Amino acid sequence: MFNKTQNTGGKYKLWCFAFLGALALFCLYGLCSADTIVLKGGQTLTGDILTEKETVIYMDVGVDVLAIPKEQVLEYEYTDQLSISAADANDAQETKQAREDTSQLYRTADLEKTTIEKCVAAVSEAVVKVSTPAGMGSGFFFNEEGYLITNYHVIERETKIEVTVFEKATNGFEKKKFKKVKIEAINPFVDLAILKVEDLGETKVKYAYLGDIESIKVGEGVFAIGNPLGLERTVTNGVISTINRAFEGLIYIQTNADINPGNSGGPLFNLAGEVIGVTNMGYIFFGGLGFAIPIDYVKHFIENRDAFAYDKDNPNTGFRYIQPDKRRNKAAPKFLR
Repeated sequence: MFNKTQNTGGKYKLWCFAFLGALALFCLYGLCSADTIVLKGGQTLTGDILTEKETVIYMDVGVDVLAIPKEQVLEYEYTDQLSISAADANDAQETKQAREDTSQLYRTADLEKTTIEKCVAAVSEAVVKVSTPAGMGSGFFFNEEGYLITNYHVIERETKIEVTVFEKATNGFEKKKFKKVKIEAINPFVDLAILKVEDLGETKVKYAYLGDIESIKVGEGVFAIGNPLGLERTVTNGVISTINRAFEGLIYIQTNADINPGNSGGPLFNLAGEVIGVTNMGYIFFGGLGFAIPIDYVKHFIENRDAFAYDKDNPNTGFRYIQPDKRRNKAAPKFLR
C-alpha cells in the first residue's frame, strides 16, 4: 500500500512539473507574440487582435473577446509589426482588408454581408451628384484621389460639370460642390465615363469598393443610391432578377430596385457594400424593371482608360471610325452585269 501511494505521489509531482513547464512556455510565448492595445486612459491590453472594423477593434484576451472603440485607443501593435496610432486607424483598416493593386485606380476588399442600414451608413458618402447645364445624374468615387464613375450619357456633349459631395455632419449631411471636374475617359459604347475632381483641397473623399461579377447570384439582395428626379441620396432596394439580360449586344444586370432618371451613373450595391453595377436605365412607367452595367465592364474600362482618354479638342474622343479603302476595281460587279 505504501509503495502504491508513494508511486502515485511521484506521478503527481511529475504532472505538476509538466504542467508548470507548459504554463511557463505558454506565458513566454504569449508575452512574446501577443498583440497590444494602449488605451487613452493609460491601460494596456494584450491578446490576439481578431479583426478591425471601421470604428471597433476586436481582441481575444483569453477569457473573452472585447470590442474596443477606436476613439478610446491611443495606439495598437501587431506582433512583429510597427505600432499604429489611432489617427491612422482607417488607413490600417484599409491595408488589412483591401486587396489593393497599385497598378489600378480602383479598390477591392473582402467585406462581409450585413444589413442595408449598415451598408448605407458605410458607403453613402461615396455617392455623388453629377450636374451639367443639360441635366443631372449620379456617380461614385472609386478611390481616394477624386476619381469617380458615372454614365457617359450624363455628361454627353458637356464640358462644364459640377460634382456635389454629401459629407456626414452633426445634423444630417453637408453639401460640398466642386466645379473643377476633368473628364478623364469616356466610352459611349458601354455608357461609362471617368471623371476626376481636381479642386478637392483638404477634403478627404470616401470611396466605394468594387465587387466581383463571379460572386453575384440571382435572387440576392441589392440596393441603389442616387438622385432620382433630383431627390438627393435616395435609397431603393430589391433583388437581382437576372445577371445576363442582353440589350443591343451588351449584357446588363436586371434588378427590381427602382431606377429612375437621376439614378443614372450611380452604384448598385450588394449587401456587403460593394459596387456590383452602374445603374443606367429603367422603365419609368413599369416599376421593378431596372438595369445596371455589370462591374466587370466597369473594371475593364478603368483598367484600359488610356484607350478611351478624353481629348478636349475632340469631343467625340472615345470612338473613331476609320474610313475603309476605296474600291480599286471601278468595273461593275459581276452580279450586276
